[in-house]
Amino acid sequence: MQTTTIIFEIIILIFSVIIHEVSHGLMAERLGDPTARLQGRLTLNPLKHIDPLGSIIVPIITTLGHFTFGWAKPVPFNPYNLKSRRVGELLIALAGPVSNICIALIFGTIIRVAVVHPDAAIFVSTATSAFAIGFIDLSRYIVLINIALAVFNLVPLPPLDGSKVLFSIFPQNQEWNEIRAQIERYSLFLVLILIVFLWQFVTPVIPVLFQAFTGTSF
Repeated sequence: MQTTTIIFEIIILIFSVIIHEVSHGLMAERLGDPTARLQGRLTLNPLKHIDPLGSIIVPIITTLGHFTFGWAKPVPFNPYNLKSRRVGELLIALAGPVSNICIALIFGTIIRVAVVHPDAAIFVSTATSAFAIGFIDLSRYIVLINIALAVFNLVPLPPLDGSKVLFSIFPQNQEWNEIRAQIERYSLFLVLILIVFLWQFVTPVIPVLFQAFTGTSF
């Protein structure tokens, strides 16, 4: 893999996870919790979100292994500030993956127009230029990485967003909260199981979504 490709993939990943986390914070703010704003996390400034391990070391290692993966520092929220804790947690959890899906849809549409329907494309006069081809290739990586982030985060295992969506469905009482707390204690272990053993069963959906979004295969 070329060095420039690795650099672009890591940059795309970093800003995608930042948008993901900021989206959590913006939804929390909208629902009555100012925690993210008060901690200066409602910004696209990478310095506010970068986790040295998840945003730098892991992306470099995984990109060299032909699978770009990483994370940013989670944006905090206080569930007791929400107007409705149950619905609020659900919406906050969904905001992150939805932001990645929106990014994938936007750039997927660009690819579909430029490649699948070139007669209608804004690139029609420069479709063979290096800039146009490079932009389309960049857009493909943006779509792929954001689809992967959305799919990964929607897996219903703690501490991923999918688990918070799942937990919001269950009764909000003391007994269930204790069970949830017990499960969440093993979050790191569960994510490792997902990455090492279960991710291979999830990844087949990514190329299907990529083709649905772009009209092409990766």
